[in-house]
Amino acid sequence: MYSVVDIETTGNGYKGQKITEISIFIFDGEKIIDEFTSLVNPEQKIPHFITNLTGITEAMVRTAPKFYEIAKKIAQITKDTIFVAHNVNFDYNIIRDEFKSLGFDFKRKKLCTVRLSRKIIPGLASYSLGNICSTEGIDIAARHRAKGDAEATVELFRRLIKRDHKFTINSFLNAKSREATLPPLLDKQVLDNLPERHGVYYFKNTKKEVIYVGKANNIKQRVISHFYDKKKKERTMCLEIADISYTETGSELIALLHESAEIKHLYPKFNRAQRKAGEAVGLFSYEDQKGILHLAFNRLKLIPNPIMKFYSMAACRSLLEKICETFELCPKYCHLQPNVNACFHFQLQQCRGICSEKETIESYNKRVHKAIKSLGLQTDNLIIKESGRNDKEHGFILILNGIYQGFGYINKNLKLDSPEDYLLYVKPQKDNRDIHRILNSYLSKN
Repeated sequence: MYSVVDIETTGNGYKGQKITEISIFIFDGEKIIDEFTSLVNPEQKIPHFITNLTGITEAMVRTAPKFYEIAKKIAQITKDTIFVAHNVNFDYNIIRDEFKSLGFDFKRKKLCTVRLSRKIIPGLASYSLGNICSTEGIDIAARHRAKGDAEATVELFRRLIKRDHKFTINSFLNAKSREATLPPLLDKQVLDNLPERHGVYYFKNTKKEVIYVGKANNIKQRVISHFYDKKKKERTMCLEIADISYTETGSELIALLHESAEIKHLYPKFNRAQRKAGEAVGLFSYEDQKGILHLAFNRLKLIPNPIMKFYSMAACRSLLEKICETFELCPKYCHLQPNVNACFHFQLQQCRGICSEKETIESYNKRVHKAIKSLGLQTDNLIIKESGRNDKEHGFILILNGIYQGFGYINKNLKLDSPEDYLLYVKPQKDNRDIHRILNSYLSKN
């Protein structure tokens, strides 16, 4: 026995979404044997765009029963049935959340007519209810109303049952098939083809746009975990997943670095963390036409040999202010007080007057050299060797002069004499705050 369900809600996402109408048809595979349809008072405002779509107004639901008043009826009529809906996880999860808010656990076996249609009627341009019904010549009495859509889903399901010569429905109901938990737009074969190795995976929508990037030690296992996650963000994302691609990395560290870079490059819809690049800042020195040594800062990619690197402008300025105080340097020539003839610190006797020609250039430059020496030049060259993507190669991460250059792969038999030689095989990457955090975490543990 099947309960074919459709609901209308207050929004097009999961957050704070409440039911405004529900329709349930009890179907034995051939005929409808019972029905329950009702408007529902959502106890919140209905957005105008939803009213325009469904025709359900706040006035219509004002005197309608609240969900708790019909919950018992819904539980009874769907008891011992298989829950069927077009994009089943949407309807099922919202109804389950309504029951959960009342302290009850709603559990039913599920079938999705989107996923069934993709298997039994392959090759359609779209598997939306409207498109399938148009293709199949199924009339929808009232589109975007619960009863009209539920009746159309019943007829669609009836036809799917008749055409199910390969017992697709039975296979979907097999708990081991995972069909009930997979995103409605995702072909199961895509999941089956995922490797169980280190790498980065990409969730894509129907337009082939990347909507999420993740890293994994076991790509297939990590991808599957998204489909079982009950968080509202994960549910919303799963509704849009139509394809998955991946890149094997050979190691967790390279996967972490690659994931971070891809998120900043692709800016996926469902990745919030790490989307900002947080570009590094470099401290450097140069000599002007008068021969005065300056300490200055700029974006790291514009500085070939920085004295130090920082991951915020505030941290860089803070250190420069401390250097000025410790070595009595001039804020004007440390670029802390630009566009002034004489620095304010000279009036406070905290600068010896290089900016007012009260100190010799030679004397001032000596203190600048002392200040630079106190910082210590970042000349660390580091190669972190990792597992490759196969038995014939090594993965590596390259750091030159304290700056992350990127990662790459080389044949195990290849002998390189110096860190600079690895530049020929590296995939160039940007150094930023997140990369710094990942590498520091790795090095502290290893």
